[in-house]
Amino acid sequence: MQNKKYSVIMSMAQKIRILLVKKDNIPEAELARRLETSPGNFNQKMKLDNFRVKELREIGDVLGCDVKISFVDRQTGEET
Repeated sequence: MQNKKYSVIMSMAQKIRILLVKKDNIPEAELARRLETSPGNFNQKMKLDNFRVKELREIGDVLGCDVKISFVDRQTGEET
């Protein structure tokens, strides 16, 4: 029997929410404060799932995480 590799595609906002739960259930408003932005502005970014790489790195820094960005071949699933 051949093993198939399955993956779930999540938005960046979903990944950030999961990370906040893992990091002692930090509220989004608290993350916004740590990023020195308003909760409303951060909420809008989360709703639109609209983040720049620089912003993702800042979120990672604030939460003590590294950011990994990669390309995945749509036909083979190979990650680059």
